[in-house]
Amino acid sequence: MTLKSLLVASLALLLAVGVSAEDAGTCPQEEVCLIPCPAENPTPAIGYGIAVAVFAGVSCLIGLLTIFFVKGKAENYFVAGRSLPVWILIPTLAAQSLDSNALLGNVDLSYKFHFWDGAVLPIGLGLSLILNGIFFARHVNNDNVLTLPDIYAKRYGKTVEILLSCVTITSFLFLLAGNLVGMGVIIGYLFQIDNDIGAIWISMAVILIYTVCGGLFSVAYTDLFQSAIGWVGCLTLAFWSIKNEPRAPPPSIGFPDYIYPDLIGEGGICDMYSGVPCQNNATLCCYNPDNELADNGAYPFGDLPKFPDQMTNPYSLTPFPNAIFFNWATIFVLGFGNLAALDFQARCMASKTAKMATVACIVAGCLTFLVGIPFGYLGAIVRYYYGPDSVYATFDPDTCSTILGLPTCGYWVPESGAFLQYLTHEAPSFIGGWCLIGIFAASMSTADGAILAMGTVLSNNILRHFRCNCVTHDNLLKAARLSTIPFGVIAALIASTRPNQTGYLLIVAFDISLAAAVVPLFGCFYTKVPRPAAAFASTVTGVVVRIILEFTLPKDSFLLLPYSGDEFLNFGPAASAKAPVFVDVPAEDVWNPAEEPCDQVRFSDFTGADSLGAAFASLAVFVLFQFLERGKPEEESWLCKRRAFRPYKPKPKPPTEDGQIPAHSVKDFGWLQNFSVRQTLSKSNRDALRKAAADANADLANADTTERSGVISKSADGASSDESPAEDAPKFDDAHFAEEE
Repeated sequence: MTLKSLLVASLALLLAVGVSAEDAGTCPQEEVCLIPCPAENPTPAIGYGIAVAVFAGVSCLIGLLTIFFVKGKAENYFVAGRSLPVWILIPTLAAQSLDSNALLGNVDLSYKFHFWDGAVLPIGLGLSLILNGIFFARHVNNDNVLTLPDIYAKRYGKTVEILLSCVTITSFLFLLAGNLVGMGVIIGYLFQIDNDIGAIWISMAVILIYTVCGGLFSVAYTDLFQSAIGWVGCLTLAFWSIKNEPRAPPPSIGFPDYIYPDLIGEGGICDMYSGVPCQNNATLCCYNPDNELADNGAYPFGDLPKFPDQMTNPYSLTPFPNAIFFNWATIFVLGFGNLAALDFQARCMASKTAKMATVACIVAGCLTFLVGIPFGYLGAIVRYYYGPDSVYATFDPDTCSTILGLPTCGYWVPESGAFLQYLTHEAPSFIGGWCLIGIFAASMSTADGAILAMGTVLSNNILRHFRCNCVTHDNLLKAARLSTIPFGVIAALIASTRPNQTGYLLIVAFDISLAAAVVPLFGCFYTKVPRPAAAFASTVTGVVVRIILEFTLPKDSFLLLPYSGDEFLNFGPAASAKAPVFVDVPAEDVWNPAEEPCDQVRFSDFTGADSLGAAFASLAVFVLFQFLERGKPEEESWLCKRRAFRPYKPKPKPPTEDGQIPAHSVKDFGWLQNFSVRQTLSKSNRDALRKAAADANADLANADTTERSGVISKSADGASSDESPAEDAPKFDDAHFAEEE
């Protein structure tokens, strides 16, 4: 390529972006590759920031007002008094899955890579809600507990309860951190805060303000408000963009001396842009200098909104790699790992009925698909405005790629915050602002639920077991509120390590719960006699295997398996100063990879295999221990001789005036089992409890069969039975008190 033609190409690109040669300045990609420096990103109008700030303020006000619903009762704070109807359950469940990861992270990933790389997030989250409705919602509601670890405690004892409480809290720290990242990105962009970390801490403070006050009441009712506004805004933007915007970048028009991939007269790209015969090879078709537009030639054949075989063919995105294995692993991790989500199960516990919980989960899962999946299509639209053929394109000059035919400037650096720029500069102002509010609302709704869930578990399932009497029934509500503050701080610190990576921390969060908490949860409801030894060994195995695989499997942070083919070679350092193979220059000036090879290393990242391996190891160990202990009475199970592994046993209550036996719950018997609270009971209190228990047992033993024939007992799946529970009812005997004393 002659110096004259290079200058012509550079000037053509500068004219295409509306920048004069005098004002353009220089940058590495211009000096090395003759690609004009990227245009400066415009700043958003202040009105967008004001709209989001007002919305956040109204949400906080609604959350603060719900403090009057709590009335100082822990049950109201934790599970909203078990009073939520289905019309509130559906939006609050969907709001927990439709967070900034499922929306903002979805578009970011589909923009940087392709449709399925982002769409797997809402697909996995929606699938988890449907699976939860099928397998767990009715059981969790019927169990009449306050937290998910209470369910483990009733079957596996205190040690497993504390262990899995720590696992689920760790999982939710990453979930909260992921949403703080999303909120921080939005706040930082709208208010032009250079320090993304500062924006994350502002987001954390906003969430803490109202969550601490109202508990699940504030979360549920703010979710209703946020989802009513946010989902409609997000759907409006998604469908407006899909209908009115270019679906994906078209074939590149190119630049002077750019060679089109087809020939004159074939009715293809060359003819679309009125191509002319090339100077050095007249049989080829080149860019027409009479064209007033130019681009970087990044899409010789154009792009697509979605490649239909991306999830079945590793080479579907050729010449680019396809993270097919990681995408399938993401669906599995989110779909099953989310079954042990504290926030999902808290809402099932808060449901008025088991049937409502089941229906709400399934409908909320479908809503997650409806709102989240269309956002995956927005990635290609954003690439049209801010992709490698746009005026904002940035390339790394010290990179080469054999399959792309580029000796330099092989790697396109995706624009940070490209989707937010699209909302504030390309979409209609009202619709763009509405969607911004919707994404911010989605982040708030999930973040407040995560903070509440962690504080609840810490106070109810961990601190209660300490002998310092720091948490009792009287101060449980206060402890739960105070414990949310350190969790917010820790999550903000985690988010600060990855201030711009939306979507990543979501997968980490449920990777943790999948490895350790999901298999024991299935065991709670789908084994005849859940064994504490099986749950303990399964949990420990899952954690240990996950840690071992994290540090032993090959990982290079690109999430791509080492498939054969040049598509799966990483970019190498700049290989030559000659022209790319698609530029019409004398043959001696064209880069020849055989003579000047691009030193590329094959991708090798088994991320996803570690998650699946840990989950299957956990399952295998649980099944093994359950099999080895088959036929043993529960009291003879391994580890059950130790009090710390003994499942909690409910104590019977006296029948009510109409002859009904009240349902048992951890709330009723958990405090008595807990050592710190038992220590506060005086001997006279114990004598009174012993007498009440003896009276209750006597009443049950002496009651006439016909009088008790109408008593309804609930099974684990919510079905009713007409059999009298008197014979099987656990007895509240003196041995229990003797052991405690």
